[in-house]
Amino acid sequence: MTSFDDRRNAFETQFAHDEDLRFKATARRNKLFGLWVAERLGKTGDEADAYARSVVLADFEEAGDADVLRKVSQDLDGAGKSMGDSDLQAKLNELTGRAIEEVKAGR
Repeated sequence: MTSFDDRRNAFETQFAHDEDLRFKATARRNKLFGLWVAERLGKTGDEADAYARSVVLADFEEAGDADVLRKVSQDLDGAGKSMGDSDLQAKLNELTGRAIEEVKAGR
């Protein structure tokens, strides 16, 4: 194997690792976001966990965060607890950092 092949393989391995961490951090962030919204909806325990899972699953509808934000916004509106899009986006951004740290720490 040449040094070029070695570098290419190392790059591909690193890329796969980074993508895996990104996926885990996004899923963790969405769970944390779901739990935060569940609290505002008055959900606790298993009901809050189930809601958080539904937020994680909502992220598979389309690329980006719009699907998650749309879901929680509709749920909050339906419960009469509307929040502005910028407030929801700010919370999602805040939880991104926390999720990355938790994934890096192996939690």
